[in-house]
Amino acid sequence: MIWAWVIFIGFVLAMLALDLGVFHKKSHAVGFKESLGWSAVLIKLGLSFSILVFYAYGRHWFDLGLAADSVDKIVNTCRLAAAKYLTAYVVEKSLSVEIFS
Repeated sequence: MIWAWVIFIGFVLAMLALDLGVFHKKSHAVGFKESLGWSAVLIKLGLSFSILVFYAYGRHWFDLGLAADSVDKIVNTCRLAAAKYLTAYVVEKSLSVEIFS
């Protein structure tokens, strides 16, 4: 299980380094098209991760889905794990929406 966390944290750090080191080297005002494009890329990345969660729990990679979850004491199937991830993703996405009037 520790390897799943190591890979996940490594991926997050790599994406952060790519974002800060390659895509945003110089400061500029972000326009509507650019922000829409980045939002689409990040949403696709988040949804793609749900596919990874589905297969990781379905095929028991890193022993995922073999033991009961520490929060709700239920053994996660591939569908349940993906549903939990997508639920949390939608909640986080909706909390990050900024409305300007």
